[in-house]
Amino acid sequence: MCGICGFTGRLATSEEILENMKNKIIHRGPDSGGSYIDDGVSMGFRRLSIIDLEGGHQPIYNETRDMVITFNGEIYNYQELREDLIAKGHVMGSNADTEVLLHGYEEYGEDLLPMLRGMFTFVIWDAKNQTLFGARDFFGIKPFYYALQDGQMIYGSEIKSILEYPNFKRAVNNEALENYLTFQYSVLPETFFKGVFRLMPAHCFTFKNGKLKIKRYWEPKFQNDEKKSLDEFIEEIDTAMQDSVKKHKISDVEVGSFLSSGVDSSYVAASFHGDKTFTVGFDYEKYNEIDFAKALSEKIGIENHSKLITTEEYWETLGKVQYHMDEPLADPSAIALYFVSQTAAKYVKVALSGEGADEFFGGYNIYREPHDLRPLTRLPRPIRRSLGAIAKRLPKMKGKNYLIRGSKDLEERFIGNAFMLTEEERERILKKPTGKYHHTLLTRPFYDKVKDQDDVTKMQYIDIHFWLIGDILLKADKMSMAHSLEVRVPFLDRLVFDVARTIPTKYKVNEENTKYAMRQAAHRYLPDMVAEKKKLGFPVPIRIWLKEDKYYHMVKESFTSKAAQEFFKTNEIVKYLEEHREGKEDNSRKIWTIYMFLVWHKQYFEETA
Repeated sequence: MCGICGFTGRLATSEEILENMKNKIIHRGPDSGGSYIDDGVSMGFRRLSIIDLEGGHQPIYNETRDMVITFNGEIYNYQELREDLIAKGHVMGSNADTEVLLHGYEEYGEDLLPMLRGMFTFVIWDAKNQTLFGARDFFGIKPFYYALQDGQMIYGSEIKSILEYPNFKRAVNNEALENYLTFQYSVLPETFFKGVFRLMPAHCFTFKNGKLKIKRYWEPKFQNDEKKSLDEFIEEIDTAMQDSVKKHKISDVEVGSFLSSGVDSSYVAASFHGDKTFTVGFDYEKYNEIDFAKALSEKIGIENHSKLITTEEYWETLGKVQYHMDEPLADPSAIALYFVSQTAAKYVKVALSGEGADEFFGGYNIYREPHDLRPLTRLPRPIRRSLGAIAKRLPKMKGKNYLIRGSKDLEERFIGNAFMLTEEERERILKKPTGKYHHTLLTRPFYDKVKDQDDVTKMQYIDIHFWLIGDILLKADKMSMAHSLEVRVPFLDRLVFDVARTIPTKYKVNEENTKYAMRQAAHRYLPDMVAEKKKLGFPVPIRIWLKEDKYYHMVKESFTSKAAQEFFKTNEIVKYLEEHREGKEDNSRKIWTIYMFLVWHKQYFEETA
């Protein structure tokens, strides 16, 4: 694991610029650094030593030293690929997966990418052809950003590095802000910084002669297999998971695992048979998973290390979290992930985690909504629309939201696992709304690709392309790397997905639970109380905190600040706060979404970041 950064072309101070870019991501790789500079490119690298501790230094060259690579991530099938390449005549100077990637690219070109199992972003400079090639992994586990300036490409694992490039002008992308207010994370290819883009998952690029070409090399496709029985799927899930966990354990340093009270991390921890698990909780009974995790750890014979996060610690850390995220993220659990990573980093360099299970196996509670709304969705569309219009005019009452949601098609009401502010609300609170993107414009191309699938599968597909990339995996990478900790995600393995994509919806979501088939596989290792535990997410008591004087005033001060006045109609956003405090509405998530943007803005535009 590491961080990479660099730029094409040669500047008078290339060495100094590259060093500054590397220093901004030293937390991603505190063990060592490396550079490659010639007239065509400057490539930087920061290393966290995990595999081949002595021989894995980067950059790495091919035999003729006319190709050079820097790489962030892990390739879990590199040993098999290495044997194949040696048999084809390639000479390896180390046992590192980085070198295997380089020789694999020499041998297969971009056709190498679908052969890989792992998490990765990498760039390869072909000095002979003056070409920069790069790629990002299948599901977006590892981040990659780039900008184009004066005919050159600047890139990095984090945006911080790009901001160090000479004459790069920081400016807020108002379209990113507008859509963030609905999604709670940055959703557009162009980031919150104008001119800085993210390379999307399963995409690769070639940069040559000032021209950037991007292409998709792989796409997740669902295809239900109705011929297999539930027992066959359970067996396939467990076989794939045990193989994936075994691959994800490969390391020359100690590996631990995160553990909450949920089935995903518990299944990983129980399959892993490691020595240490890590858990955090809050000083509120309803929001504390520590006792549950300790009891499970004891039952499966694993040591548990935990941290109780105080309210003060949580709020004091918000600025650091938004700094490390690079872009605003309104998911309150990001801070919990920051602290569990901090705790784990005291003991290990690598931790396994349970991200991806919900998207692959149908775990979110909202995936039950198509079943719950069936009495309404069976009605003719004009009747549903009329019921929805009537419901909107009703006072606040039980069943109102049910009628409104049931009146809408799935494509209108579901944009992923979070939906914060509607377009009308955005228009009301923003000082300069662009009105450029309705949320359905962003999701429609993805819905079109699964138009023949059932509603639950459509929802999974949307979550894989939005929620998983923009929230779940980004915070896992950034919060762990803030503490020089590598997080690995065994559920997000290509072979695990190959099983998950064939499971019919009846084995994913039913009247008993979500993730049904996966839970049955987990039963082999876990007690019933864990395997059947309902999906909670990571509970954070922000709803309570925002009513307390101290935090109410802290947020109100931010909502009336100069920065807030630049972007928002402050009277409208303060109204959210007052309504929440008085108990008229639960506006906690809307308030948090706005507040996290302002906290982020302070880090990058009001202070030196």
